[in-house]
Parts: sequence; structure tokens; C-alpha cells
Amino acid sequence: MNNTNQLKMIVYTSLFVALIAIGAFFVIPIGPVPIVLQNMFILLAAIILGPLWGIACVAIYLLIGFSGLPVFSGGTSGIGRLFGPTGGYLLGYLPCVFVTAVISKNLGKKLHSDIIAMVAGSLIIYAAGVPWLKAVTGMTFEKALVIGMYPFLIGDMLKIIAAAFIAKALRPVIKF
Repeated sequence: MNNTNQLKMIVYTSLFVALIAIGAFFVIPIGPVPIVLQNMFILLAAIILGPLWGIACVAIYLLIGFSGLPVFSGGTSGIGRLFGPTGGYLLGYLPCVFVTAVISKNLGKKLHSDIIAMVAGSLIIYAAGVPWLKAVTGMTFEKALVIGMYPFLIGDMLKIIAAAFIAKALRPVIKF
């Protein structure tokens, strides 16, 4: 990768870190796990930036939040978030972005393949978040699903569809 492309990727990565942080401020508190827009930007970062830069983007976002800057849902921050009910979801962002990016890339970065990739990524977030929620709160697995997954499915599908169309519009403009 030449210096110009590397600089572009650094700028795009920084932009996505900011978008993810901004998305965390759009909160609908419905329990221990709020509805936020940050996961839409995580998925969008994956399909736009690719696996390596996508992971860098999410890792930077998490490091910023864990170090104390208020970039998590509702303007919260700190390492304590890792040990709270949403810690599993936050950690699930890392494998999510990698798998989403790899699937999107391997399926040809088309609208339908992006949707498939983002559904897979969302399932990874749930696979990390729901058991963590269960462990931290002591609730049953069924209750963790009711609290930590079911209320988010319709909204996540809408965010995935929106992200797929945003990616379709951005790809011709953003060329690496």
C-alpha cells in the first residue's frame, strides 16, 4: 500500500471511530442493554474498511472508551464497562468486524452479500453479548435472550439494510 492510500485509510478509520462514538450517543434505554446506532457504524466500518482496518477502527474505539473518554452508550466510559452487562457486546465488536469484512469481501461486496455479512456479524455480537449478560447479571439464558437479543432484532435488521445502502452509495466515492 502506498503512502497516499495509507493516509486515506487512516483518515477513513478515524472517521469511522468518530461515527461509532457518535452512534453511541443515540440511545434508547430499555434495560441493561440499550438500543444504540453504534453497531450500525461498526458493521459499516467492516464492509467499507475491510478486515484489518476495520479491526483497527474498533480496537481504537474500544481503547478510547476503556481509557475514560465518554464514547460508549449514553456518554459512558471506563474499563468498568467491560465488566458490566454490555461488556460482551463491546468485545464482540472485534470478531464481528473481522468476520463481516471477510464475508463481504469474499462474496463480492454487493448489496445482498453485504446484508448476509452484516447479519453474520450481528449474530457474533449476540453470541458474545448474551452469554456475558447472563453471566454478569445471573439471569437465565432464556431471560438473557429476552432482554439482550429479541428486542433488538427488528431494529438491527433496519440498521443492516440502511448500512448496506449507505455502503452501496459510498463505495464509488471511496476508492482504495
